[in-house]
Amino acid sequence: MPTTTSLKELIDRAGRGTRIRVAVADAAQKVVLQTMREAVALGIAEPLLIGERTEITALCREIDWAIKPEWLVDSGPDGAAALRAVQLVRDGAADIVMKGNLHTDVFMRALLDAKNGLRVPGRRVSHLFVVETNGYGRLIGVTDAAINIAPDLNAKAQICQNAVDAFHALGVARPRVAVLSAVETVTPEIVSTLDAAALTLMARRGQITGAIVDGPLAFDNAVSPHAMQEKGIDSEVAGAADILLVPDLVSGNVLAKALEYLAEATAAGVALGLSAPVVLTSRAETQAARLGSLALAALMARAVERVPPVSRQEELHRSLRAAPQSETLCCPLPLGGIEPAHHHSAAKP
Repeated sequence: MPTTTSLKELIDRAGRGTRIRVAVADAAQKVVLQTMREAVALGIAEPLLIGERTEITALCREIDWAIKPEWLVDSGPDGAAALRAVQLVRDGAADIVMKGNLHTDVFMRALLDAKNGLRVPGRRVSHLFVVETNGYGRLIGVTDAAINIAPDLNAKAQICQNAVDAFHALGVARPRVAVLSAVETVTPEIVSTLDAAALTLMARRGQITGAIVDGPLAFDNAVSPHAMQEKGIDSEVAGAADILLVPDLVSGNVLAKALEYLAEATAAGVALGLSAPVVLTSRAETQAARLGSLALAALMARAVERVPPVSRQEELHRSLRAAPQSETLCCPLPLGGIEPAHHHSAAKP
């Protein structure tokens, strides 16, 4: 498959397959409904608009959208709507979940609930931005800039695998993953370089599959052939990375902001590692960014067999497969970092 260079290409591809059933948690927001109207018109989605029926109906009239009665799922707002969306996925009535007009922490609490959420045995939840930026020639992933605060080596391996699996769904058979640090040499004083070297070896030994992983790489030699050549780096990844695996949430958030404000980037955002793809956007997000995120999630839902959610007992039984960190070190935070600029946008709950 040819290299995907724009989010529009993802949207076009998403519109050529079977419609994806989208459970929209608290759909009572005009931009959310406008996004879903466009997704229906493009053949991407079959919506399940969850929330207060009268409010959703009134907003649909405002935007002149005649919805089908079966698309409405009456519930309370916020947490009640999030729980209903999760239950629809658990019951097999929806394929993906989309965040509507509610706070990120409320939304994620329902998704991560140990008993009734969408957790999967042995899998860490992470976030992926798929970024379109001028001049690079392909979409590029940035992970994790939103959920895992200070991941250790085991957590990074799982974050990496989540992103690789997502890129497979986009048609990238063997994505090139650059494990970022400040320098491209292993330096004991910089822990992220040690992690990067270990991840590189883990991929060569089959502990991370379906990708070419190399690091440590500084940002410049990860994306610039010129920088790679000037520094004499011999790497299959350097200068042509598909995925940038960042050392921690702070550096990833700064990178994502810099791409938007200095490179006029646009980004789609999804949460990975759950039993269904999750569209994770801000209540203030633009329609275009929501549609790109929805297209990304739809392609993932079609490509990946859905894994049953995990019960609390199963999760404890398999806990050694998960990264040995407290939940406070891998809890979801507001993405908060990427503001719309020059009509370009990225996820920011």
